[in-house]
Amino acid sequence: MELTAMDVANASLLCEATAAAEALQMSYNIHNGKRDSYFCSETLFPQTIEVIKTKAHAIGIDLHIGKVEDFPWAKAKEYCGVIVQNPDNFGNIKDFSEFSAKLKEHQLVFTIIADVLSLNLVKPPGRMGADIAVGSAQRMGIPFGYGGPHPGYFACVDKHKRKMPGRVIGISRDAHGNQAFRMAMQTREQHIRRDKATSNICTAQALLANMASFYMQWHGPAGLKKIAVKCRFMAQIFMEEVSKFGVVFATDKHNYFDTVAIKVKESGFSSADFLQAQFHKHGINIRKIDHNHVSLSFDEVSTLYCLDQLIEVFAHLKKGGRVAREYMGLKDYENRKYLPLNHDLKRTDKYMNQNVFRMKFSETNMMRYIQRLANKDVGLTDSMIPLGSCTMKLNSAVNMIPITMHGFANMHPYAPLDQCQGYMTMFEEIESNLIAVTHYDGISSQPHSGAQGEYAGIMAIKKYHESRGDHHRNICLCPISAHGTNPATAQMCGMKIIPIGCDEQGNVNLDEIKEQAEYYKDKLACLMITYPSTHGVFENDVKEICDIIHANGGQVYMDGANLNAQLGLTAPGLIGADVGHLNLHKTFAIPHGGGGPGVGSIGYMKHLEPFVPGHVEIPIDGRTEGAVAGAPYGNAGVVPIAYSYIKMCGRHGLHDSAVQAILNANYMAARLESDYKILFKGDKGRVAHEFIIDCSEFKKLCGVTEEDIAKRLIDFGFHAPTMSWPVQGGIMIEPTESEDINELDRYVYALKKIRSEI
Repeated sequence: MELTAMDVANASLLCEATAAAEALQMSYNIHNGKRDSYFCSETLFPQTIEVIKTKAHAIGIDLHIGKVEDFPWAKAKEYCGVIVQNPDNFGNIKDFSEFSAKLKEHQLVFTIIADVLSLNLVKPPGRMGADIAVGSAQRMGIPFGYGGPHPGYFACVDKHKRKMPGRVIGISRDAHGNQAFRMAMQTREQHIRRDKATSNICTAQALLANMASFYMQWHGPAGLKKIAVKCRFMAQIFMEEVSKFGVVFATDKHNYFDTVAIKVKESGFSSADFLQAQFHKHGINIRKIDHNHVSLSFDEVSTLYCLDQLIEVFAHLKKGGRVAREYMGLKDYENRKYLPLNHDLKRTDKYMNQNVFRMKFSETNMMRYIQRLANKDVGLTDSMIPLGSCTMKLNSAVNMIPITMHGFANMHPYAPLDQCQGYMTMFEEIESNLIAVTHYDGISSQPHSGAQGEYAGIMAIKKYHESRGDHHRNICLCPISAHGTNPATAQMCGMKIIPIGCDEQGNVNLDEIKEQAEYYKDKLACLMITYPSTHGVFENDVKEICDIIHANGGQVYMDGANLNAQLGLTAPGLIGADVGHLNLHKTFAIPHGGGGPGVGSIGYMKHLEPFVPGHVEIPIDGRTEGAVAGAPYGNAGVVPIAYSYIKMCGRHGLHDSAVQAILNANYMAARLESDYKILFKGDKGRVAHEFIIDCSEFKKLCGVTEEDIAKRLIDFGFHAPTMSWPVQGGIMIEPTESEDINELDRYVYALKKIRSEI
């Protein structure tokens, strides 16, 4: 909020590009779907434009990409919004205040993608009249990680906050009048409101948001401004020096931040490819924007030596290798005059004045401060966390070590592929392993989370139907036992949701599936089914259900959030699924991080391969379109955790983990069934890897609710299970395979004691 000068903000987005796509969706929602055109500046980063294109296709938006100066004012009433980037793809900064004021006259929603570090120097979006500001906080101390995980931010004006995606933390008062923080908006709202939700965001980047906030606290506004000045100063010196050799810039010589774009041919070079190749000889990567432009960026770890190297290469190229320059020493840097931004673009207001950003910490005290905050949380270090459908399992230290390795942590997502062979080998191997586990034909590792995997999978189904001329197929059958993100995702892909009921054992109603599939056979797009279901049962008729859908022209999306119960026992490809996501952060032990990061890889059958996500900068298997994330492999930086988990478990270990998870759930259910009503069981009287206790009778009996039980469990030192979902008045327990019998018995004892108290 402080940096963007907006009224309300969150850090619950997956990356900058996905945040921009959410801004399009929100602009459309603000106008209640009555304006179906959207204008996108052509100077956004290309990967952001591609993710926006995917979103526009999903909801049927007519997307126009062009110069801001050419915005069609005569047709302004047809547009729901406009999005620009500041600084843009060429490093230019503009003041959009007048443009914004004109947009407001036509009631368009104006979004600015803003670099948070630049906002220490540049007039912020809120002062330019933006309705929405989005971007990435990666610059706040987060490693590259080959593209992620990086925290995306989303900010808006107060009047639009109810339409905002993601989660907002609000300040409240507890029963004793003390200040308390709580989830104020979008608390799992996609599970509660289902297809009426504002977004399908579930897993976010909570851990990374905290890392970024600690970085901001450590440096404070003065420190951040100092870093920002250094970045701009480096760019300034570079421009001043290389302009002596006749280099021509596409970046405005006054209004820039940290990035300098060069006009290649006007500077006397044959092509962008040639210039890129010359720098590669010196071990330097510069960015090719297009055939006639390259760009270079500077950050806080850029040194005078780096700067000197860049200038030396240009000198060498322009002088035919005959001129050697002297090294630019510290004195030359100190004596150089820093040229600030033009006054109309300069930030003049104060920001981040709260004490938490102005405290002077020693490193020791900063460590203690972070630990004090961590001590307020209940984590796996304290007790079992039996959150149903979230699979909170052991994240062993040996699996965590690889993500800190230099080659994984510090790799740029657009580095040449010959520099990324470690990552490429890892993805090839883990995708091969996941194919073996799931029996799908292929794996796409771009989606950041399970919900984004759903989005990628449903978009693949949508495009598959369109490729066959079936543009009218828009009906999605969705059982009430499916995850709440399923209907939310389908709705965001332009589908109409038809809910399907369940029988008394929690199984999807087969007769209803037959009836609805046949009724909608000419419009049927897909079925979204969770297996084992969120009711905690293996659907007996699941193969027949898949056959029914296929017979009526539809595709089957299988939600893989509960894959932990399938490992080595069955597989989506064997059952009949066409596509589905795999939550690597659940099944394969990536830490949840208080809500993220996650990896929502999707598995797919061969016929859907042309329609899974590609990438405009780094083509994946020849695919360049349909991106759902800014980086080609999404949250690549945490994939080594899942990779090492799979390798160390091996085939037999993965199978045994599923068996143990199911055994643990059935052990707890059997011990508790004399005290509580176990809501759903299969026809053999067993549950899957999780089970639901019905607490509704207690409310009728004595006014005790599932929330009271959850709070009482805290008194025993236990994290509460999932409450009130998927069944109102129920609690869902998933012990996972990580817990031994001692912990299971402790939890059972606490629940039995609570029952006796009731």
